[in-house]
Amino acid sequence: MNARCLALLAALAAGPACAQGYAGLGTRAEGFAIPSPDTRLSFPDDHGPHPEYRIEWWYLTANLTDAAGTDYGIQWTLFRSALAPFEAEGWASPQIWLGNAGLSTPTEHYAAERLARGGTGLAGATAQPFEAWIDDWRMASTAMTGDQLDALSLTANGDGFAYDLALTANGPLVPQGIDGYSVKSREGQASHYYSQPFYDITGTLSLPSGPVEVTGQGWLDREYSSQPLSETQDGWDWISLHLDSGAKLMGFRLRDRESAAFTSATWIAPDGTPTPYRDGALTMTPATDAEPPTGWQIDLPAQDLSVQLDAINPKSWMPLTFPYWEGPVRVTGSHQGRGYLEMTGYPAPE
Repeated sequence: MNARCLALLAALAAGPACAQGYAGLGTRAEGFAIPSPDTRLSFPDDHGPHPEYRIEWWYLTANLTDAAGTDYGIQWTLFRSALAPFEAEGWASPQIWLGNAGLSTPTEHYAAERLARGGTGLAGATAQPFEAWIDDWRMASTAMTGDQLDALSLTANGDGFAYDLALTANGPLVPQGIDGYSVKSREGQASHYYSQPFYDITGTLSLPSGPVEVTGQGWLDREYSSQPLSETQDGWDWISLHLDSGAKLMGFRLRDRESAAFTSATWIAPDGTPTPYRDGALTMTPATDAEPPTGWQIDLPAQDLSVQLDAINPKSWMPLTFPYWEGPVRVTGSHQGRGYLEMTGYPAPE
């Protein structure tokens, strides 16, 4: 969930929230739109920006392998945060944009970030034709028919790495929560949230050792809100899993300083049919003593799922302005597969 250095956006949008870390996402949202369970997703419009909401993101992860079977993972995220609930031309724009990119190998992890002010052309997003960009990092539609997200090109680069990938969806867009209304707390904080979890990917990773041709699976999340966390929530553990059966699982655990963690999940059948699960149906238990924990036990009894997640590279720490852990995982147990794990609000590992 979105993931992903959101504290910086909360700090920029809310000023004093900076000192609160990820808890800044629970700051007040006066003047901004509030997600409603009566709102229905509308495409292609919702692929583009929503300046009336305070925070949103375009977030893609991919599990990749080369010809030798070596595992890799990439992350590409563009965040938009508003200083005020409107859009304007040039430097009068209240929009701030942040890009995060990461690449994991079994032995190395690379990370980079970009920051830009809206209205200057250096960053932004459009719904049709779909494009999201910051500087020379781009996610752009290459679809000739169908939905704008059915086919994408994706590029990013940083110190020691780059990637250039082509994505083709072989399944439908999937609403998260109830018809795209994703509840995040017992107090009722929520977001509008949908995914495209069915990408097949081909392309090239550029590493210090040279170019690597890869194939794999990708997962795109789109989410927007104005107050996605409660005031006492200060971090989350989020997973997206591609199971060998063809099913998918999205789940998250939002940690709370004053009460038990809040959980949510969506089971996605191979044909894209979602089954949402409310708080308590999913159990996420750290399987290691490390912090952040890079091994997890995941249980969803309603789907007879009991699996262990293990990081491809436990050192996939994103040492950015507001750091977090993000990397690819293997799935074993009642189901086999691979996926992605994101953890925020933890101290940097030693």
